[in-house]
Amino acid sequence: MTMRRIYVHLLIGCTLALLAGCNRSVGSTGMVRPAFSGDSAYSYVARQVSFGPRVPGTESHEACAQWLVSSLERMGASVEWQRGTMTDYQGQEVPVKNIIAHLGSRSMNNRILLAAHYDTRPWSDEEVDYEQRFVPIDGANDGASGVGVLLEVARRLGQLQQDTTMALPGVDIVLFDVEDMGTPDFYTGAQKANTWCLGSQFWASLRPIRPERYSFGIVLDMVGAPDAVFPMEAYSMQYADGYVQKIWRTAAELGYGSLFARKKAYPVVDDHYYVNTMAGIPCVDVIHYNARSDQGFPFWWHTREDGMQHVSATTLQAVGEVVLAVVGGK
Repeated sequence: MTMRRIYVHLLIGCTLALLAGCNRSVGSTGMVRPAFSGDSAYSYVARQVSFGPRVPGTESHEACAQWLVSSLERMGASVEWQRGTMTDYQGQEVPVKNIIAHLGSRSMNNRILLAAHYDTRPWSDEEVDYEQRFVPIDGANDGASGVGVLLEVARRLGQLQQDTTMALPGVDIVLFDVEDMGTPDFYTGAQKANTWCLGSQFWASLRPIRPERYSFGIVLDMVGAPDAVFPMEAYSMQYADGYVQKIWRTAAELGYGSLFARKKAYPVVDDHYYVNTMAGIPCVDVIHYNARSDQGFPFWWHTREDGMQHVSATTLQAVGEVVLAVVGGK
């Protein structure tokens, strides 16, 4: 690493560490760790789970959405709703309520998109017991973990933007709705394409997006497990390989190379796919993917087991530090 690069990393890291009194904790290569609280992110995950399953159209979903908006506003973000409807796998109209928070620079160009989905799966369709497959999941990891990290990112950036002497990048945090209402395994009717990630499809198709508005995006999905591993997902590499390399290199410099594994994974249809293909924004998916399991995902995926017992503040800490370091090093 050149002396110039070391200096740049120290400058970025110290800026992001101001909230912790410029605590100069460093990674394995001397890179200063951004100030991020995994414990705080964990509390945000637990708060979401406390509402119960956040299935679109339910009281729990609405209560959580209102809490998310008020939390982001309290953190200093300018927040807007994007409301509408999308057609589900059975041809039924379902409500969509995307939440969009703006932080940092007010420039409309060259912003960074950070996203996660806040809804939960209406069914536990990966349960072995067929009768249990119709129970909605708590979604502690599948949904709440990514949102928890982004809430803590918003809190840190919101505090930093109060310092008018600092030039923060423009960051839009988008909490996508109706990501997890894709066709369930037990459905025997006619199959439709594109039944997953309805919130990001709605956002990409209806929101006026100029090519220069976003430099890149990061989607966080299932990022809280104590045994998580984030490989390089194939669609991310196809559409945003340069940013994949940047994120995984940053993770290694912070000492998280084993968590952000430098191995290619199968393509996953997640919100990033539609951000890439419909909106034309290079977007990377940071997602827990276990190639050793039958379906590629952890055993608790889309089951009643997706609870707080599978969320670790340590993992949230690592993911949050990497995201903040990449944002600061834009």
